[in-house]
Order: sequence, then structure tokens, then C-alpha cells
Amino acid sequence: MPVAGTRLLREWQSEQHIATVLVDGFEYQGRPYKSLSAIARAIRGLIFAPNGYAMTPAHTRKKGRLYRYYVTTSVQKLGPETCSVRRLPAGEIEAAVIDQVRILLRSPEMIVKTWAVAREHGDEISETEVRDALVQFDSLWGELFPAEQARIIQLLVERIDVDVDGISIHLRTEGIASVIAELRERPNLDRAA
Repeated sequence: MPVAGTRLLREWQSEQHIATVLVDGFEYQGRPYKSLSAIARAIRGLIFAPNGYAMTPAHTRKKGRLYRYYVTTSVQKLGPETCSVRRLPAGEIEAAVIDQVRILLRSPEMIVKTWAVAREHGDEISETEVRDALVQFDSLWGELFPAEQARIIQLLVERIDVDVDGISIHLRTEGIASVIAELRERPNLDRAA
């Protein structure tokens, strides 16, 4: 499923030099760059290029500034002609993954899948409770520490496929069910305190 960054991916491919995102001063939803480093660790090993090779995080420094990006391992090992997607700005990909996960979690299909998985595991939960928990999850996202966000991303994201037209994110419905179980327990903890 292409994300909002699709247009940017096409622009990056049309240039000879693939653009990278400046890290110094980069902010995502009002938080400094440090909050994305946990997300970067969480999605490491989950991003794959169109040729099936993994994309690995890389960086370079120029004039005291750090530039982060993901590069296809086939480009590193076999040369630039092996893949149509060579490098992608790390900050843009990480932000797109977070945004897309938040959007996918609210979709009716994901609510039904999550409810079905929860019922298979013997959890007595209604579809309305699942929907409410996912809506609550979306509103809580900004309040979570980066390490908590990274843990949730690891539970939810199975694979990220990058193409010249955008990215596709494959989610684990089992991971969503475990997140919902934690969210259901959280109000009980708040009342006990």
C-alpha cells in the first residue's frame, strides 16, 4: 500500500544523486531526532528492496553533519546497477512507517483481523472493544517513549517492501492482539494507582 511519501520516492529515483535527509535538527511530531533512533533500530532488517535484497542503515558525515539513509545490500556488494532503488533517506522512511502503521491500525479490515486472532487465542473480547483499543492506541502514540514506540513497531511490523512507487508494510495481526491485550490492562493499572 503506497504511503504519502510516494511522490518523494519518485523524485529521488529521477535524480542521479539520491537525496538524503539531514539529521541535525530533524524533528518528527515535535520530538527531536533522538526519538527516531529507537525506531531505526526497530525496523532494521525489515526493509527490503524490489530485487529482494535487504536494505541496511548507513550514514555519512559531511562538514560536521550526519546524513542517514538505507542502502540496498546488493548495491553495496554487486554494484549500483543491481537495483532500481539504491538509497532512501532514513528519516523519511521511518516517519512513513510510523504514519502508515497508525493508519493501518484504524482500518476496518485490521480491526476485524485483530478481533479474529484475539478470539482464536481464547480472549473474550468484542469487536467494539478491539476498535476502541485501536483508537485509544492511536491517541496514546504521541505519549509513548521512543523505546515503547520501537517495541510496538517490532511487534506489529513483519516486513517493509520498498519499490519505486512507494512502500508496502506487512503487519502481524498476532502482534496487534498482544498490543490490545496490554492496552486493555492499562486502565486497570491506572485505577489501582
